[in-house]
Amino acid sequence: MNEGGLRRSGYVALAATVLLWSSFALSSRAIGDSSLTEHDAALVRFAVPLLVLAPLLPRTVRALARERAGTLGLLVLGGLPHYLLFALGARLTSAGLTGLLVPGTVPLFVTLLLLGQRRVSPHAWAALGAIVAGVIASATMIGDGAGPGGIAVLLLAGAVWAVYTLGLQRTSLTPLEIVVAVCLGSTVAGLAVVVAGLAPSHLLTSSVHGADLLAFVVLQGIGTGLLSTLCYTHAVRALGGGAAAVGGALSPVVTAVVAMPLFGEAIGPGLALALVLVVVGVLGFGSRPSVAPDEWATKSPELQLNRQVRRGRSVVRDEVRDQPVELVGVLQLCPVAATVDA
Repeated sequence: MNEGGLRRSGYVALAATVLLWSSFALSSRAIGDSSLTEHDAALVRFAVPLLVLAPLLPRTVRALARERAGTLGLLVLGGLPHYLLFALGARLTSAGLTGLLVPGTVPLFVTLLLLGQRRVSPHAWAALGAIVAGVIASATMIGDGAGPGGIAVLLLAGAVWAVYTLGLQRTSLTPLEIVVAVCLGSTVAGLAVVVAGLAPSHLLTSSVHGADLLAFVVLQGIGTGLLSTLCYTHAVRALGGGAAAVGGALSPVVTAVVAMPLFGEAIGPGLALALVLVVVGVLGFGSRPSVAPDEWATKSPELQLNRQVRRGRSVVRDEVRDQPVELVGVLQLCPVAATVDA
């Protein structure tokens, strides 16, 4: 394929990635209107990719035996705990807020978690200030049921994903081993919870409508878990790592726009202001290194991440490693996409 054709296919793949990421927030918002419970949807989200990647299970189990327990604890948070917080926040607020606050606040929380370990540049603080202003706007200017409780749950989901992102920095697992490990742990934990009767499940009682189950298998199991990863990989190869940051910033906007006809949600002044502030903050944060140039090579966690998972090195990782670790968390929020093997 010539260069022009490659770039065109990259833009198509990027557009598909943005739509698939948005579909995750939208379908999570729709759980309450379906015959699935939140735990049912979580099982679908993690079990489908696990089945597809089942041939990698033996290798992953051996790798897990060599991993540090503390690091595994950080990675586990990115599975079922984060999903249930995400789904609860979506139920308590709106699709627009869910698609905005969770990925948009990851750079803020990762930066806070790394305070004292790295020096944040003034440019990065300005970008983070825009994100904070967006969060404040969402909490004070948006009505229609988006109360402080739901916003707090979404912020907690963003914080949990930030902790998971630090686990990615520390792990020696290859990217596909991370995907399998997270899906395996989440599937086993989800099954244990519903079998023990600790959470409702319509899957176990066979009272799920076939159309609902198929929709979540396609949108979350296949779309979020697998196709978005493939599309993202091709987009980065064709367009470079910077395109991923643009895609991550566009996804909340697409989510808010699609939610208007789908759920009757309106983009009022509060949500519009929050969208602008958070998107500008995320884009601004990724426009230049967030640490001083003399520290970039020695303290930058994303370069440490690249070295630690070099066993799975790919063209995609070479592009993504130039993004701050805070943005790796944003770009991976729906699938574990930013470091998946080519």
